Amino acid sequence: MKTDSKSRKMALYEALKMGILTMQMRPGEDLDETALSEEFSLSRTPLREVFRQLAGEGYINLRENRGARISEMSHTTLRDFFLTAPMIYAAVLRLAAKNARADQIVRLKEAQAEFRAALKSGTGADRALANNRFHEITGEMADNVYLTPSFHRLLIDHARIGMTFYRPTDNRMAENLSDAAEQHDQIIAAIEAGDEAAAGKLADDHWALSRDQIEIFVMPAGLDLPLGDLPRKTPA
Repeated sequence: MKTDSKSRKMALYEALKMGILTMQMRPGEDLDETALSEEFSLSRTPLREVFRQLAGEGYINLRENRGARISEMSHTTLRDFFLTAPMIYAAVLRLAAKNARADQIVRLKEAQAEFRAALKSGTGADRALANNRFHEITGEMADNVYLTPSFHRLLIDHARIGMTFYRPTDNRMAENLSDAAEQHDQIIAAIEAGDEAAAGKLADDHWALSRDQIEIFVMPAGLDLPLGDLPRKTPA
């Protein structure tokens, strides 16, 4: 009975995580606890345990006396995302190169194989989830108590932004995804070699590729502000 309850909790966790990452569940949407309890045959206590885990990882927000809500993706969070993403990615990959274990490198290579398979024949959601898994493993490799929460939230919004602006028929975007797969291979090689400097440089390159891809769709014409830079102050 305990094992069955554990499997239902894991099923709920995975379903909510996938729904949030793929934008099937929208930012700011309230979670219906009654409906989820019935769908996954869970009482309030184990349901809340799953919610607390997801809240700790940045997927949802728990509000006292108001229930759970999927994390917002507001103008402010997007601005913070673009300002901090390059720094966090670089720190994570440098630490991954320093701390990675052999079994983690094996799992990273497996995740890369899944990412390439998703690029070849998967959906946009398959691609986003496979890419997210690849980077989740680099976060596990980094193994830093201060970086982990920020990196988890960063990956959530990176996946959601990717799902929002992904256009499978856009040739430039398809080319960028092919370049991203090549950079994943280079990241694996740098981590396997324990080359922290190379891993940090690849983090910068990988972020630049993602930023350029998103700029195609979100930068208003005439706005000279590369994503990841601070807004210029106008003279008083």
